[in-house]
Amino acid sequence: MRTTESQPPKKELLKARHTSGLKAFCFLLCALSFSCSTSGKDEATENAENGGWTVTIRGKVGFPQEGQITIQELKETGQGGVWQDTITLKGNYTFAKRVSLKEPGYYRINFYNKQVLNLILDKKDIEVNVDGNNPQGFFEVKGSPDLDLIKQVQELQAKMNNTPEIEKLNSEFTVAAQNKDEKKMGELQQQYMQIVKQYSDQIATLLVQNSPSLAVINLLQSNTLDRDQYFSTYVTVAEKLKKDWPAYSQSKNFVQYVDKLKTTAVGQPAPEIALPNPEGSVVKLSSMKGKYVLVDFWAKWCGPCRQENPNVVRVYNKYKDKGFTVFGVSLDRSKEDWLKAIKDDNLTWTHVSDLKFWQSEAAKTYGITAIPFSLLLDPNGVIIAKNLRGPALENKLAEIFGKK
Repeated sequence: MRTTESQPPKKELLKARHTSGLKAFCFLLCALSFSCSTSGKDEATENAENGGWTVTIRGKVGFPQEGQITIQELKETGQGGVWQDTITLKGNYTFAKRVSLKEPGYYRINFYNKQVLNLILDKKDIEVNVDGNNPQGFFEVKGSPDLDLIKQVQELQAKMNNTPEIEKLNSEFTVAAQNKDEKKMGELQQQYMQIVKQYSDQIATLLVQNSPSLAVINLLQSNTLDRDQYFSTYVTVAEKLKKDWPAYSQSKNFVQYVDKLKTTAVGQPAPEIALPNPEGSVVKLSSMKGKYVLVDFWAKWCGPCRQENPNVVRVYNKYKDKGFTVFGVSLDRSKEDWLKAIKDDNLTWTHVSDLKFWQSEAAKTYGITAIPFSLLLDPNGVIIAKNLRGPALENKLAEIFGKK
């Protein structure tokens, strides 16, 4: 299915994070295998005997071309060979293709190397109509609950980003930024996030109501919702998958994904980090116990990280004598770059890095796929908040130290 990636939040109000390339379907189709093997997968009788089922894809091609129409299963790299077959077009430009399944899956139909559609196949027959002669040509997919859900979520996101309220906030934010009015900018960001939450709450309800489904799995894995704020949604969906889809590979992968997220969930002890500081001595995160610690994953090359650094410097200087500190974990590759950024941004707290970029041992342990990423730990090393930036970080620290 040709579709556009969901629009990101308005950049004036919410800074983008650098990412390592998240595994997602959502028609991004990252890290999927395209090696092929033909088989008798559309033999319904044989498949039924093995506990599978058969669905039929029907449709019409408006402008047939020279060449073939092929259908191909899409799998993550490393899951073995994938199935591919051809689709025969009838004299009236229609087709009907039976596909045998043992679990819901991702598929791609290629019309003459001219037009490509990505599909999710489950228990229902679907209808696919295309021009067939243009990558941007007409297409429609009928009867797919998964694709209908993805479209519904994308429409909610588009609606959120184009409301008059958002446009007004952006205009006001631009003026505040020009005037360097950080207080006003923070207030506008908070108002923006309140609007985002209203729409995100609707999306979360939709995903829970429609699970189990591959669309739900993919939307959650592609960070349609904030993982931390909506962690309970991830857990609820994982529990439904364990109950209703215990044997399916995509279900197992998602459950494992959520189990890994649990290791850095609010209320959990922060996993240990033991990496070299700029002088080469290994420093452990656990050595920071007894203080409130902001574990800050960042890098010199990360623009949003560098933009956030002045805010972290300000709150560090304000609360460092009251029991607060920062443990900076750099994902840089060059020691020279790392040290230069520390000096240029006046970051006077503890720093560590193994200079392995996204392959950093700490990044692997914490499942880091985007930076800036931060966790606030209590004096016992327990995670009490995540990704607090701007006014949110200062407000949380004021709440903590105002009680003392």
